[in-house]
Amino acid sequence: MSATRDLRPWSGPARGVSIATVEEDPGHVIVLTREECLHLLSQVDVGRVGVSMGALPVILPVHFAVTGESVVFRSTLGTRLDASTLGAVVAFQADGYDPSRTSGWSVMLQGVAGAAPDGVPPSPTGPGSSHPWLSPERGRRLMQVDTDHLRGWRFATGGREPATP
Repeated sequence: MSATRDLRPWSGPARGVSIATVEEDPGHVIVLTREECLHLLSQVDVGRVGVSMGALPVILPVHFAVTGESVVFRSTLGTRLDASTLGAVVAFQADGYDPSRTSGWSVMLQGVAGAAPDGVPPSPTGPGSSHPWLSPERGRRLMQVDTDHLRGWRFATGGREPATP
């Protein structure tokens, strides 16, 4: 029987790294403007939400939509996703890749997830959101994360210039 390894965070010096420290590398990585980030997010409907479950990081795919200055996604009441996101700091990321141009983009945001207020459409609209992954028999909650901490990058591989939006 093997011993269980303790994976909880440890106290130590902070590394001082954040999503804001990724710098532009002309010809390879271009930092996107806020408007470009929101535009790109509105072009896709599947992203990933990063949460902490039992003190361990978990990344889960979700259908989402951009509504105003927020990202919204559905959760099912009583699930670990719902319990782990409501009122918690989360990370959210979506990206795209064009193999014919060997370029892509990635947008990440960090914020506190909460139940979307009244007035937000109950069903995020987007290219594929008419086919939600969630069971229609269970109660749902529309979650919202504001885009206050939003960063994005366009990148290229194979020596090509990053494509523009």
